[in-house]
Amino acid sequence: MTSGPVIIVLAAGLGSRFQDAGCKLSQPLGPTSVLGVTLARAMGSRLPVVVITTQALVAEAARHVARRDIVVLEAGARPVEGRGDLRAVNARLGTGASIAAGVSARPNADGWLVLPADMPLVTSATLRQVAAALRDHTIAYAQLHGRRGHPVAFNAELYSELVTLQGDEGARRLVSRYPAHPVEVDDPGVLVDVDTLADLERVRELWARTETVLQ
Repeated sequence: MTSGPVIIVLAAGLGSRFQDAGCKLSQPLGPTSVLGVTLARAMGSRLPVVVITTQALVAEAARHVARRDIVVLEAGARPVEGRGDLRAVNARLGTGASIAAGVSARPNADGWLVLPADMPLVTSATLRQVAAALRDHTIAYAQLHGRRGHPVAFNAELYSELVTLQGDEGARRLVSRYPAHPVEVDDPGVLVDVDTLADLERVRELWARTETVLQ
């Protein structure tokens, strides 16, 4: 595996719009699950990967990445006990908290790519392209035909600001404060997430239509 920026896969969200149908990241997709496909693509980029998730998804994540690369993010007042090589973090669930946990887990990285786990169609090639842009830019993001998508990448110089993110704050504040470089890619997956049951069916149709091969 080559060195470079670390991909932070965000898999600790509550998925409130999907709750009645179970966990969206565990839904079947191709030969595995939504989370499994996203992780396979991330691993296929040959960049280091860390997964921020909850205890409920540890087993699924561990089918694709080493347990040392899993950070368990749980909400609550009591400390979370780590098991085996799992990293455990006590914090409020949310995008900001997840990003901060991922950056904290890999503080010496050259930078970090933030990839939501419910975007399984983002290709390995796209991840490499956005990572390469960090050589010359503080923030970079994938876009398709001028439309902004994911992943969003941050240079190592933003470490101190990224580790202070909390709750659902996300990184929009940073993106608005610093110049962000668009990386135009030929990858519709950068705009497609699984937020509802309808989204899941759309992703499955795209997967079947293109006979996607995990990279």
